[in-house]
Amino acid sequence: MIIFQSSPTTKEEGSIFYGENIILKIKAHIHLDKDLCTKFAAGKKDVITMKRSLFALSLGTLALGIAEFVMMAILPYVATDLNISIATAGHLISAYALGVCAGAPALVLTRKFQLKNTLLWLVALIVVGNSMAAISPNYATMMIARFISGLPHGAYFGVGSIIASKLAKEGKSTEAISIMVAGMTIANLLGVPLGTSLSSLLSWRWVFGIVGIGGLAVLFYIWRWVPQVEKLPNTGFKGQFRFLKSGAPWLIIAGTMFGNGGIFCWYSYIHPLLTDVAGFPEASITLLMILAGLGMVCGNLVGGRLSSRFSPGLVAALTQGCAALLLLSIFFWASYPILMVLLMCLCTMSLFAVSSPQQFLVIRYSQGGELLGAASVQVAFNLGNALGAFCGGLPLEQGLGYTYPAIIGAPITFCGFLALYLFHRRYELKNNR
Repeated sequence: MIIFQSSPTTKEEGSIFYGENIILKIKAHIHLDKDLCTKFAAGKKDVITMKRSLFALSLGTLALGIAEFVMMAILPYVATDLNISIATAGHLISAYALGVCAGAPALVLTRKFQLKNTLLWLVALIVVGNSMAAISPNYATMMIARFISGLPHGAYFGVGSIIASKLAKEGKSTEAISIMVAGMTIANLLGVPLGTSLSSLLSWRWVFGIVGIGGLAVLFYIWRWVPQVEKLPNTGFKGQFRFLKSGAPWLIIAGTMFGNGGIFCWYSYIHPLLTDVAGFPEASITLLMILAGLGMVCGNLVGGRLSSRFSPGLVAALTQGCAALLLLSIFFWASYPILMVLLMCLCTMSLFAVSSPQQFLVIRYSQGGELLGAASVQVAFNLGNALGAFCGGLPLEQGLGYTYPAIIGAPITFCGFLALYLFHRRYELKNNR
């Protein structure tokens, strides 16, 4: 506010002072408007950068999601082409998961690198692994290709989650991570069903070939849109593992592995369950996979929102408790088509409702080793994937029906609920007081 100490003595002087007053006020307003415009433009640029970055990151999870989950839907086609049984083809799911477990710990070797540069190398591995899968001539080569395809998975989620958290506004980290994870849910909503149709009409090899080519587009958009963010503090090689001395990350990892592992007991063999038990025709599988993917999309968004309002650990624990009950229901009522579809959607919803809260929690409780911590959730997720595919296949190898993987998965998922609930009671409530 501009204050004049002197007062005009004549009419002429009064007019001069009044005119100067108006001019000074106009200049002050122009200067203020410039500041506001500069701040507004900078804020708008930050928002655009964040949106573009999250979109580019989600394209990567889209590619990873198709590569991981499409195998469960096209298992019969792969088994027929490679001349192996469905149970043996299930080991291709485990090979991918083992690749994830091997690739994530290697992140500690990249602690001195820029996060964006690490991300670009990981996307290059996506291209190589899936291209190799597309041209694999036999089962052994396909196992190697699946292992390579899995190597960047956990590491990508780890690095991507940290970048998303750094770009997000305060208090919005879980929602930003859920947007990044959304690519994987879109993969299940659209990518997996389209991959199933493509496998039926042409060949399953086309699916992995498209993922490999799509990886090149992901490489470009990450290079173009994702900014260089602040590097993590270098705590040394041993410092990357120091957070594992606490029980909190171990409970999160255990909850993720057992919770998701139980669901994958059932989901790894979803295709024959829907056709042989629920009685759906082969032609309807694509639509059913879209519905399963829709459940994942909704679960991811709901999980992110709920975790922003309530305790993320409690949200994840209760979700996995519900999933255990849903698996029991599938065992008893899978032969009822409409009910089976409803249970399937609720179960896939539960599968991804825990993704962003678990990813957020492990970053929070892995100070000094955020890269390894963030990747460890995906290691646990895929260990659960491998555990589920293996355990779910055991009753099938004994000649039991396709409902039995669900009954085996229920107690495994319940163990995940117990681990996350214990984490909530012992660590989360304590820190919130």
